[in-house]
Parts: sequence; C-alpha cells; structure tokens
Amino acid sequence: MKIGIISPVWFPVPPEGYGGTERVVSLLVDGLVDVGHDVTLFASGDSETRARLEAVFPSAPSEWIGHTWWELQHAVHAIARSGEFDVVNDHTGLLGLALGGLVDVPFCHTVHGPLTGQPGRLYEQVCALVPNAKLISISRNQRRPRPDLPWIANCPNAIDLSVYPFRRKPGGDYLLFLGRMSPDKGAHRAVAIALETGLPLKIAAKCREPLEQRYFDELVRPHLGNSIEYVGEVGHAEKVELLMGARALVNPIDWEEPFGLVVIEAMACGTPVISTRRGAIPELVEHGRTGVLVDSYREMERPEILELADSLDPSELRREVELRFSQERMVADYLAAYEATIESVDVLERLVA
Repeated sequence: MKIGIISPVWFPVPPEGYGGTERVVSLLVDGLVDVGHDVTLFASGDSETRARLEAVFPSAPSEWIGHTWWELQHAVHAIARSGEFDVVNDHTGLLGLALGGLVDVPFCHTVHGPLTGQPGRLYEQVCALVPNAKLISISRNQRRPRPDLPWIANCPNAIDLSVYPFRRKPGGDYLLFLGRMSPDKGAHRAVAIALETGLPLKIAAKCREPLEQRYFDELVRPHLGNSIEYVGEVGHAEKVELLMGARALVNPIDWEEPFGLVVIEAMACGTPVISTRRGAIPELVEHGRTGVLVDSYREMERPEILELADSLDPSELRREVELRFSQERMVADYLAAYEATIESVDVLERLVA
C-alpha cells in the first residue's frame, strides 16, 4: 500500500525527550516500511525515519505548541497531498480529523487523547460533520465515554524492545516517577508516597509549559532535597538507566489515561509498576502477576504493596510486553485497520453506485 502518516508537528519523530505519540508514530512508520509498504511521513524536518519525510518546518516548533497557525500549516500541507495514497492515517488532534473530511481517499484518525468531558463532546461534533470519519482507539477503555463514535479498529501502542534492555541493576532502592508535570499524572502524589515510606524518589518529567512550571513550583519543588530528586526531562538512554535501577515505577495517575506508555516501558526492563487503577492501566497490567494496582495512591504507602511489587518475576514482566506490545503486533493491527478503512469506502461507493 501507499500510506500517508500525519504526525503531530510539535516534536520530532522520534522525540528526543517526552513525546509518547511521536514515539509510537516512529515505530509504526518504520515497521510499515520494513514489511514493504510505501510510506510518507508528514512531520517536522528534524525527524528521522525510514519513510519518505515531508515537512513544512525544518525543525519542530515546540515553543509554539498549542498555537493553531503552526498546526494548521502542517495539516493543510499533508491533506493537500492525500490523493497520492491508498490510505491516510492521521495522528494529530481534532484539526487533522476535521480536515480529513475534505479528502476522497480512505482516511482514518488515531485518537491519542482522552474522550471524557469537552474533548469527547468535540469529537462527537466533528464526527457528525465528517461523514467519512473512521477512528482508531489505543485502548478499549478510551472508547468508554463515547462508544458510538465511528470506531474502525483498536490498535494498542507498542515499544521497540531492542532499545529496552532487560537487565535489572542490583540494589535499586529508589522509587521512580516518569511523565510530565501535571496534577493528572501526579508527581506530587509520588512525593507524598516517598515522604510517607521514607524511600528515595527520582522524578523525571517534562516541565516546559507555563502550567507545568507553576505546578512544579507550587507542589514539587518545595520537597526537593535529601532523598527526593528532580532529574529533569530525560532522553531515552537516561530513562532506561533510571528504569533498570529503580525498585519500582510509581504511577499515581488521577485521570482516564488512554494508554500509559511508561507502564510497558518499565515492564520491558523488568521493573515492577505500582499504579492506580485508572483509564487503560488494567488493560496493560494484571494485578499480582505483571504489576500492582490500587484504588488510591495512599495504598501505595502500605508496606505490603511494595512487598508485592518486590515479589513479581521480572522475566514475566518482560515476556508480557514481548507477547502483547511488540512493534510487529502493532504494525499488523494497523494494517488490518487500514484494510478495514479502505473496505468501508469501497462498500459505500458500491452502495451509492
């Protein structure tokens, strides 16, 4: 197939630091090329890919994240080229989905964010205006607030296992928080867990935007020092080192997380995950076998919770990721989704004829 993939423009593909969507897009695009498809990636010019790269901006305009002007230029450029492909898969936001309604070629949109509240209502409104909309979810739980949207497939995320070595470092005594500085992600709750248990905590998190910086200054920075350390936004190599050396990854989220890439990254390294039972996390982790799930982050402070995490078999965690979250499995899922998208258009055209 000739496939057009539209990535968000704000970070390069793959990202140097934070950027779960861009990391998934990179893995998908390279995997599609590896199995013989003709793929064009629409992304920032500083991206690295095995596909043909098309860019409006020579480097990712990260400092303008959220400003429609930059996003619109990127999306319009990609949509204008859509006639060259058998199928187009958009990974941007609602703007990309809305513009996809202008094209005649099979078009599908991967939803990477939550569908609760206002985002869910906006998706309903946009899909009502885009009769050819076909949506791909990244977890079953992601669909729950809006089950009647035009879903075409469910394609869980994956990671490149070759860059996540399975090598636990002996003597790891610290807890690790990975993510971004946001109340939803819960770095401040990780701090509370560390203070209550007396365990060291390392925090590696994106903190670029004003709201992230304000949250950090108010709720995290006052507790730094002694055994609580903020190491900044880390690149892949440093992230893996932190994961391999951690006693456990704490994931005290308080939102309907659509997936949770950091969870499978930790599991790939054999590092136990202790997470609140929110969003898609129960689809990724089986309590007591591949991780530890709790209803409230306060439960993470109990000695028996950490003891359960310590008892998990690191080899079992790695095997779970190899079985369920490999690049090969994700590529196969997306190819099935593309075929279903093309078939849906063919059926519609036959009905109209």
